Amino acid sequence: MRQGGIKVAAVCVAASLQAGCMGNAGDGAFVSRANTGADATVTDEQAALRQTPTKNDQTLNSESVVIQGLLSRTSVLPTGSAYDRVAADVLAANARAAETELRAARLRAEAASKNWLPTIGPNISLNSLGDIVSQIVVEQVIFDNGRKKGERAFAKADVEVAAVALAEDTNDRVATGLDLYLSAAEGRESSHVHRATLREMEHFEYIMSERVRGGVSDMSDLNVIRQKLSEIRASISASEEATATALAELNAMSIAPQNDVRGLKTLNISASAAEPLAVTRAGAQKERDIAQARIERANQLPGINAEAAVGENSGGGITYGGANIGLGTNARLKSIEAAGEAADRRVAQANEDANRTLRKLEGQVAAKARQADEARGLTAQAKANLELFRAQYEAGQRPVMDIVSVYETFDARQSTEIALKFEALRLQIELARVQGVLVHGEQI
Repeated sequence: MRQGGIKVAAVCVAASLQAGCMGNAGDGAFVSRANTGADATVTDEQAALRQTPTKNDQTLNSESVVIQGLLSRTSVLPTGSAYDRVAADVLAANARAAETELRAARLRAEAASKNWLPTIGPNISLNSLGDIVSQIVVEQVIFDNGRKKGERAFAKADVEVAAVALAEDTNDRVATGLDLYLSAAEGRESSHVHRATLREMEHFEYIMSERVRGGVSDMSDLNVIRQKLSEIRASISASEEATATALAELNAMSIAPQNDVRGLKTLNISASAAEPLAVTRAGAQKERDIAQARIERANQLPGINAEAAVGENSGGGITYGGANIGLGTNARLKSIEAAGEAADRRVAQANEDANRTLRKLEGQVAAKARQADEARGLTAQAKANLELFRAQYEAGQRPVMDIVSVYETFDARQSTEIALKFEALRLQIELARVQGVLVHGEQI
């Protein structure tokens, strides 16, 4: 009987090889990018999408359109610029939680890629006579309605979803760092402008106080100037506090202090730079949903398995079953098939939403750039008026309050110009973030 069990086991293994060469083994060629040996020594600075030391990883990289698209993305940040330095330092301190999810997905895909092979496990039981019977059970799936094929497809799509999540997380982090950098730079510029206004206003306060002391001017005019001085000092304090807060937060998420980093750049970015990451994620999730639907469909139908037990009371045979078919089975199958259409509709909706977002951001970038140019022109006009009023004041043709009013207008124009300039820069970064081009794909 023992020899018969061994023969059955041999037949079972032969059946497994045949099954691997046929339906299920066809997809066995696609394997995961997991590198179980290398992951133990990977540092946080190494790129998860580039961890491809194994043949399995290279296979998935070359076969996955999603991962190839992520790897081919190019950053729009100018090389060597302040933006580039901030991005590099912020990424160097990244905890990379999304990378851990990607590694786990790789390992799941590695395991699923071998699911067409037979399973071997012990079977220990106690019979009615009190004897312990131990066996080695070998089981091989011959026909499962595509369940294991769906499991492999699901694992592959899960790796792609995790890769997109890592790209999104990385671009979001860089965008956050750059936004903080711009907030600090805006605070510095605003503080500089307000301090220049403060010096002029303090000069006019001195002149007005002397005029009041000499009985030439009314005390109300001096009070107006002092109120304006208080407002300017409050604006300076607010700008300095905003700068300090932004720098503190930026330094907290960066590997090196960013206090001395200076420089602004206009990004060369358009709405057609790359496919939005939201659309890429929706496409990967669609493939995963379809694979899940295949698994659920297969679970509703019976399959054929070959089993062999080697040991005491050895034996083997072919089993057919694994699912209970009832009156509601047909409806359940139709509901599962509808999952594919639902996934297609979600991708279409993601495309629509992303296009709307891109067009809105593109329009806002152009509008803010135009408004900033107009504000720059208005600032130049206000400065020309200020120079004219100053000359008239020095010639005795204008009172002090007139030039104070003009100087206040000039300060307001400068503040508006600064605000619009930085709004345009933030919108450019947001446009790049949506498209996932703040970081080189191979450096993620």
